[in-house]
Amino acid sequence: MKRKILWNVLALLLAMFAIAATWLALANRNPDLNQASVPPANPAAQIKQGEYLARVGNCMSCHTARGGEQYAGGRAVPTPFGNIYTSNLTPDAESGIGKWNNGDFWQAMHDGKSKDGSLLYPAFPYTNYTKVSRADSDAIFAYLQTLPPVGQKNIAPELRFPYNNRALLYVWRALYFRPGQYANDDKQSVEWNRGAYLAQGLGHCSACHSPRDSFGGTDLKAELGGGMIPVLNWYAPPLNNDKENGLGNWETAHLAAFLKTGVAPNRSVSGPMAEVVAGSLQHMSDADVGALSGYLKSLPQQISAPTAAAENLRPEDKKTMITAGAKLYENQCATCHQASGKGVPSVYPALAGSAAINTPIATNAIRMVLHGGYAPSTVGNPRPYGMPPFGQSMSDEEVATVLTYVRNSWGNQGNAISSNEINHYRSRH
Repeated sequence: MKRKILWNVLALLLAMFAIAATWLALANRNPDLNQASVPPANPAAQIKQGEYLARVGNCMSCHTARGGEQYAGGRAVPTPFGNIYTSNLTPDAESGIGKWNNGDFWQAMHDGKSKDGSLLYPAFPYTNYTKVSRADSDAIFAYLQTLPPVGQKNIAPELRFPYNNRALLYVWRALYFRPGQYANDDKQSVEWNRGAYLAQGLGHCSACHSPRDSFGGTDLKAELGGGMIPVLNWYAPPLNNDKENGLGNWETAHLAAFLKTGVAPNRSVSGPMAEVVAGSLQHMSDADVGALSGYLKSLPQQISAPTAAAENLRPEDKKTMITAGAKLYENQCATCHQASGKGVPSVYPALAGSAAINTPIATNAIRMVLHGGYAPSTVGNPRPYGMPPFGQSMSDEEVATVLTYVRNSWGNQGNAISSNEINHYRSRH
């Protein structure tokens, strides 16, 4: 009897293993990976297009270490599991991609695998780049091959156990990776499809503007619904028609200007998005920025905005904070943002009615007051105004008080901010 039970258990385990192996094999298939490359009619035009597309994908920003050679890699990408370092994309034969062909590059972009077939960590956003067409992938590769080769060895990832085991990526990919090129929606316009292609593919907007679970995966149902950027601790707001925290109250022309220049009436970009505007979006054509903006404005709200924790504060104590904050605001903030909170259009952002202020997650506002905020210098806004840091001159209690005032004035309705929240971000740049 015992032997029979043992054999039954063994058979069950083998069946479970076979099912799991089949699931992993099927989930890691990429049916259109073997798509043929079409030789360009004009190689020079292909290279020029590749340079433009590399800008759209913000490749140089990530693959260039501070003070290092462009595209030579070595920049640390912090993740909750440890640091991953970007690779050398120059055509150096030993440390770069000098021995690659466009098929190898297509495999990396479309399927998240290196030349030797090893799995790439999804800090490289192949989950988005898989939507890029073969022609655009080939153009980017052709451009990268024209760069000066840089002999700079790649740095191994510094990941904690068990995340340093690449074999586990097969499971991650089965759960979160859906390979496949972008397919046009025939019900939409050419411009809309272009915007969708850019946002979902090279623009990899969902990499920051979607919530992630504890394993770093995103839920497609919550795509572009906003979320905290892991480790960097900035909140990326929704890019859908959420009127409270997203783009519902934006005009398409203002959104396009914001993406292209970093400023728009009553708004200014800062934080990680400032780097994206400086390194990528400002170099996009007006047509592409317009298409991207139109697509984002068309998106329905897909996930509810995050809710703030319940206030553990008596109404009279909150009223006291607001009264004290009003005085601090008058002394520290009103010169730029105005007593009315309306700011100065295209110079100092408005605080009245600001989604960045009213969002339930006050992270960005706290970081701005503590560490300052600086819009990027762009062709359309070459001399941007910045906000100086106040962390060195204001205590945690004072920052909490003035932000509570701002979040509850001029029609704003936000929770009170505690000094503990301020202290949490004081040392996090």
